[in-house]
This record gives sequence, structure tokens and C-alpha cells, in this order.
Amino acid sequence: MADHHKALSDIDRSAKESSHLLVTIVTPTGTRAEYNVRHLRAPGIEGDFGVLPGHIPFMTGLKIGALILDLEKEQKLWAISGGFAEVLSDHVTILAETAEPAESIDADRAEASRQRALNRLQERGALENFDVDRARIALAKALNRLSIASGTSIKLN
Repeated sequence: MADHHKALSDIDRSAKESSHLLVTIVTPTGTRAEYNVRHLRAPGIEGDFGVLPGHIPFMTGLKIGALILDLEKEQKLWAISGGFAEVLSDHVTILAETAEPAESIDADRAEASRQRALNRLQERGALENFDVDRARIALAKALNRLSIASGTSIKLN
């Protein structure tokens, strides 16, 4: 039994001594990217959270927002729209409904989506079977994509 505890503490110590985390971003269409990061910030359903190497393992839901990855000499921004995060001491898996890196976002398309969602919300009284929640989610996704495309992240409810 003592050998078992020693082995686990050695594993924990070596993971905490590592200065990077492996982050894998996965969507329903497959693995989108992998990075070695020093730190990440993600939009959890119970609030934004950060992860450093050696973090205690946990799993949480994700909401629409910015996934911010601090690499050795740069920062990567991704627009994500919900899903789950599995955090281990040396690896984080982001299982996102959608995930789009800032450099791939078409700002004109995101602006058109924002305008469509706003128009639908303004006209909702005239539309039959209007789904307010769906329109609000579309608006939040468009706003998130626009903010990520501009190199910033905004706080969405």
C-alpha cells in the first residue's frame, strides 16, 4: 500500500514540475488542434476558469465564449460554443460543439449572423413558432465570433 501512495505522489510531482499542458480541441467533426500551453482560460458554465500544469483533475461544462491559450511566445484565441472540458494534471481536452481559431473567423459572415439574429429578435412578434432562446444563442455566438476575430474576448452571460 505504501508503494502505491509513493508511486502516485511521484506521478503527481512530475506532472506539477512540467511547465506545459497538452491541450486538445475536439469538435463533432474531429480533432481541430493540439497545443502545448503554459496556461489556458476557458468559459465554464459556472464561471470562467484557468488551468496551469499540475492542476487537480476535474470536468466541467463549457458555455459560449473565448478559449484563451497562452503559448510560450504568443496567445491563441478560439471561439467556442459550449461543450465540456476534461482537465488532468498534464492534459486538457476541450470537447466543443464548435471551435474556431481567431484567424479562421470570417468577420463579415459573423456580422451577417449578428444582424440576422438581431432582426429576428426585433420581429419576433410577427413570426409564428418563434424560438427566442435559439435567436439569443445565435446572437451570442455571433458576438463571440466577432470579438475573437478582433483579437479580444468579451464576457457573455
